[in-house]
Amino acid sequence: MALKSIPTHLQEFLKIATPSTWCEAAIENFPILLIDHAHCERKAAGFALQLINKNPHQQDLVEALSPIAREELLHFEKMLTILKNRNIRLQPLNPCRYSKAMHTIRAKKDNQLQLIDDLMIAAIIEARSCERFFSLLPYLEKYGDREVFRFYQHLAIAEQRHFEVYLQFAHQLGANLTSRIHHFIDIENNTISQPEALFRFHSGIPA
Repeated sequence: MALKSIPTHLQEFLKIATPSTWCEAAIENFPILLIDHAHCERKAAGFALQLINKNPHQQDLVEALSPIAREELLHFEKMLTILKNRNIRLQPLNPCRYSKAMHTIRAKKDNQLQLIDDLMIAAIIEARSCERFFSLLPYLEKYGDREVFRFYQHLAIAEQRHFEVYLQFAHQLGANLTSRIHHFIDIENNTISQPEALFRFHSGIPA
């Protein structure tokens, strides 16, 4: 049975919820939402593969990320179908500031610290994606797009699993990460709370 709201532990991890103004803008910019979401799935698959390529010696990590990469690619393919069914063409989009903002404090020199930071950033992105899927469900239900509504229900559960995997490995590879995670989340919270001209899946409040 599909969950109807974001799990409490994930909500507490993120600290703040997506502003309702973003959800309203998502429906107003529905084609852009779908296009950017497709790109997010493609990037997520590529990111998991990138971590595998950089860390082939981390067997447990590789075994955990391989199915995530495969699942993200399947989600990308489903988004291509959704776009095609609505006569929306996939096209390049300039990224919003979301991911770049968190990468400003990513470790620059130490490979192990870089990996831990990458895992934490990925966990936050997956958690926020999960939360945004849940946040969009009532708006999609009112909008009447049942296919996207059902797919986003499925994706919310998948993103929760991905969040937990990334966060688990970050904690396995590093000690006393709480303050650093909170630092990343503070940046994330500030980013989605500020006005932003571009509308994207992870953008801030519509300017």
